[in-house]
This record gives sequence, C-alpha cells and structure tokens, in this order.
Amino acid sequence: MVTFLICLAVLVASYFLYGGVLNKVAGIDAKAAVPSKTHYDGVDFIPLPRWRIFLIQLLNIAGTGPIFGAILGACYGPVAFIWITLGGIFMGAMHDFLSGVISLRNDGKSLTEIIGKYLGRGLHRLSLVLIPILMILVGGVFIVTPSKILTSMTDLPYFMWVAIIIVYYFIATILPVDKIIAKIYPLFGAALIIMALCMLGVILFGGYSIPELTSFENMHFNADKLPIIPTLFISIACGAISGFHATQSPLMARCMTNEEQSRPIFFGAMISESVIALIWAAVAMAFFGGVEGLNRFMADNGSDAGLAVSTISTSTLGVVGSILALLGVVAAPITSGDTAFRSARLIVADMLRIEQRSIVKRLLVSLPLFVIGVGIAFIDFDVIWRYFAWSNQALAVLTLWMITAWLSRRHSNYVLLALIPAMIMTYVCSAFVFVSNQFIGMGTCDAAYVYAAGVTAIISGLIMVKIRRDVKNGADI
Repeated sequence: MVTFLICLAVLVASYFLYGGVLNKVAGIDAKAAVPSKTHYDGVDFIPLPRWRIFLIQLLNIAGTGPIFGAILGACYGPVAFIWITLGGIFMGAMHDFLSGVISLRNDGKSLTEIIGKYLGRGLHRLSLVLIPILMILVGGVFIVTPSKILTSMTDLPYFMWVAIIIVYYFIATILPVDKIIAKIYPLFGAALIIMALCMLGVILFGGYSIPELTSFENMHFNADKLPIIPTLFISIACGAISGFHATQSPLMARCMTNEEQSRPIFFGAMISESVIALIWAAVAMAFFGGVEGLNRFMADNGSDAGLAVSTISTSTLGVVGSILALLGVVAAPITSGDTAFRSARLIVADMLRIEQRSIVKRLLVSLPLFVIGVGIAFIDFDVIWRYFAWSNQALAVLTLWMITAWLSRRHSNYVLLALIPAMIMTYVCSAFVFVSNQFIGMGTCDAAYVYAAGVTAIISGLIMVKIRRDVKNGADI
C-alpha cells in the first residue's frame, strides 16, 4: 500500500511542481492569440470552456488505455507503479503539454505538420505515412472491441454492430466539434474519473492488500518472452506515455481560448490518466490476491483485460460496477475511435491543404478513411493490436524528438527535458524490435540489447546533428 500511496501523491504534486516548471519553459502568455479566434471556422476551430476541453481531452487520450494497459502491466508487479509515475510525469505529461503548446503556437496544425517544421522533410514524410495509418488502426481497433462485446450481449450479429458504430463514427467525425463531442464527451470523461475513484475507494477501504515494491525482479508469468525491458514500456502506454495523445492535442488546441489553459488541459489530462492507470494497476493486483493471482487469471483467460475489468467491477460494486464496466469496455473505446478518425481527417486535410468548412470537402477526405477502417474491423484483432502498441510508442519517439528540436530553438538550456526521454523511448522501441517475436525475435539475449543501444546511438546522433544545424542557421521557433 505504501508504494501505491507514495506514487499517487507524487503524481498529484507533479501538476503543481513540474507542471509549473514546464509552464515557464514554454513561456505561456495569456495575451497571445489562439487558433479558435484567429482561424474560427464553426467546424473544428470553435472556442469551448476549459472544463469541457479538459474532459474531452482526457476521454480522447484515455479510451480503455489506462485501464487495459495498466492491468496487463500490473502482471509485472509493483514496478508498474514506478513506470506509470515517472513515465507519466517526465515523459507523458511533458510530451502532451509541450506538443500541445507547439500545436497551439502553430495555428492548431496537426502533428504531421509540426513534425515537418521542426524535424525536416524526411521525418515529415515518415509521419505522413505512420500517423494516418496509426489513426485508422486506432479507429479500427475501437470498432472491433465494442462490436464483439455488444454482439455477446445482444442478438444482433457482429457485422450489424460494426455498421452501427461506423455510422456513428462518420456522423461524429463530420459534424462540428460542438454538436456531439462537446456535448456528450464531457459526461463520459467525468464517468471515467468517477469509475477510477470508485475503484480507489474499493482498494483503500475494502480490506484489500496492495503489493509493495521490494525489487525490480521480473514477476510476469511469461518473463522469458515478455521481459520488463522493453515490454512493460510498450504495454503501459496511455498511463505513462503514448504517441496517440499528440495526435489528439491539436483537436483541443483549436478550441482553447487562452494559452493559460495549456497546463490543465494537456498536462492535467495526462496526469489524470496516469492516476487512473495507477489505480487500475493496484486494483488488478489487489483483487486477484497479488501478482501471481493476477497472472494466473490472465493466463487462464487469454490475457483478456476486458474480462478482468468486468470481473473486478461487478464483484466489488454490483449493479453500479456492471454499468461502469460497460462504460469502460464499450463507451470509452467508441469515443476514442471517432476522435481518431476525426484526427485522421484533419491530418489529411492539412497535408493536402483542403479547407474543412465545406461538408462536401469533409466527406471527400473522410470516406476513404472509413472504407479502410471497415476493412480493419474484419482482420484478426490480435494482429492489429500487436503492431498498434509498438507503432504508438514509435510515434511518441518521433514526437519527443520534435519537442527536443523545438526546445533547442527556444531554450537550449532545457533540451535535456525532452532529449533524455527521447533517447530512452528510442531505446525501448529499438529493443522491442530485436527482442519481440513480432519483429526480429532474438529474445532476451545480450546481443539484442546491444544492437538496440547501437540503433539508439545512430538515430540520436543523426537527429541531433540536424537539430544543431537548424539552430546554427537560425531556424524559426
């Protein structure tokens, strides 16, 4: 319990402490012009109240990530608490805050465009391939999971639920942000917080025991194939750091009315997500009688995190728990899925310079994206998810290097704030390529980690040479 409570306190304190540091580093200016006013279009650029934007941002970046990922990560034991806490503060919250501010300062442009500005044409082209594919994968994944669950609960066949969810996605993606998203999503965002608080009450006052961190020994039931480094850092993404978040921030940057909203909306939403992940990791360990019990449950049930959520919620909270579980495994992924498609629409529109005031032009951009999304819904889910998880963290790497470039141009003294996380995550993603059977499959041999270190050194060196050259030539901030 002590490890958990310390991590919870550190996360909450970081909003005021490290969040304040980043506020100064970014030079937040309450008088600066914002995109919702300079580029108002009544569709995507629309001023919204801060509390609405915060709850929408939280829901957009969360989905089931801080629940499912945290449960899978909890299989490694209390070390998951450390990754969620330190990763959430020094990687995730910094990543979300500064990438959001950079988008805000660049007229709310999509992540692909700001990567191009700060990292050059080569990585811009890479992002134009990687990011839209990732957005469609997210949308596709969040068609599959709720459709399967709803099929098991009703008499409607799978393809009917796919059709219903796709129609909803299409409507929500096309309509102005204030018609559905701004009205409904804050309610779901609030429910996500309430769900986590209920679980916090269960573990604090329900007589459960939360394991303490006594060592960094790998406790996972499949430790040889899924070592802590790098697998834990891939499994727990949304609760620690996730590249997907940086694709969602421009959506909300286009709705903000003041730069001072950056800390509560970008930093605050990420810290809130880390708190949610921390709670669910603790619940998973406590409810199943410890790490070994959790691993047995996951091994016996095909690592089905959704079943774990349902079992925990209904057993501890009864009818209320059933409703919360349904929200967590059905409503939350649907809301993240449609904003993924919305983000993909904006990325493609920015790339092709297609204005989005006209509904005809919004349809023109969106239709091909949804055709691909429907196709993904009928592919083996395990295959989709396997590559989505790594791609998501690879995008975080790209975003961290973009932030490093921005800081280099603005404040060379603060480059380490992003440079160290960028190198760590570059190593994590490189190591996963060498270790995991999804890619090269060398396993946990020393050579795999040495090769990963070599790849990290090469990538870091090449990007830093580019960044220093740009700074020397006086590149724009």
